[in-house]
Amino acid sequence: MEQPLTQRADRPLRPRSKHRVRSRAKRHIEPKLTQRQTQDQPTLPADVPVPEPRPAEARNADASDRFNQEKSRQGRRQRPEPSAPKPSTDMNNEPEAPGAVPIPTPRPDIAEPEVEPPAVAPKPPEKPAGTGDNKPLPDPRSADRPADKMPAEEVACRERLKTLGVEFEEHKAEHDAAIGCSIPYPIVLKTLGKSIGIGSGAELNCRMAEAAAHFAADVIQPAAKAEFGADLKSITQASAFVCRPRHGGEKLSEHAFGNALDIASFTLSDGRKIEIGPVPPEKDANFLNTVRKAACGPFKTVLGPGSDPDHALHFHFDLEPRRHGGTFCQ
Repeated sequence: MEQPLTQRADRPLRPRSKHRVRSRAKRHIEPKLTQRQTQDQPTLPADVPVPEPRPAEARNADASDRFNQEKSRQGRRQRPEPSAPKPSTDMNNEPEAPGAVPIPTPRPDIAEPEVEPPAVAPKPPEKPAGTGDNKPLPDPRSADRPADKMPAEEVACRERLKTLGVEFEEHKAEHDAAIGCSIPYPIVLKTLGKSIGIGSGAELNCRMAEAAAHFAADVIQPAAKAEFGADLKSITQASAFVCRPRHGGEKLSEHAFGNALDIASFTLSDGRKIEIGPVPPEKDANFLNTVRKAACGPFKTVLGPGSDPDHALHFHFDLEPRRHGGTFCQ
């Protein structure tokens, strides 16, 4: 039973109900919190166990699976593979395999004798020098032989040479039936005129000798005087009679009939020497060009530097018979 409230004069009356409400709230709230705490602690695992532990277990399962996989991989790496012991046991058998390999080694020994025949192959190039398959085509002049008496034409030619002041010697007939070379009445020149010498061994037929003598006196001598102010003293011949075919081998050379003269250089009265070559000095080049151009006409063939490599260092003049009296000048 609650006692009746008595109001005092010195103190204001406090409402009692408020104080009781607070105390009650404390009394009722605190036991409820403790009850909830005690009740929630066992109930939380009962309400949440299904969603929460599952991801944790899945992660643990994945981690454990990865860990096991890594362990298995490391175990495989550390463990010898099944194929690894086989080569170690077969190492003893490896030397047996080379027993079948030596087969290719004797093959080069068998191929060696096949290399020997090419060493004998260089023989064919020698055929052009002889009477092989590359024999030059026949030339009607190859059949020329000296008669018992020298023909009048040959005698007249020699008289004209003497008039020009050419000194020469008679030479025995040249004839080679195998190659086809032939000069029935050759002469060996000592000079090309009264004051023009020529190198030794210039063996030519009389007609070619006369053409060379006229050309030296009528062309070379005036050209030297005009260009250098000196006279022509001598001509250095590089080749006259040579019993051989042309370089191609199809025809005999005009040298084989004493019908060609090669000139390598000119010597003047003042001692100057003019050599024939691809790039002569300017004054020499002017003189050589004059001589070369004037030669086309008196001679039927004119060759020199620029014609081909064989004539890079000399002039080639000959009287090869051509159709309609034509010329070939390069």
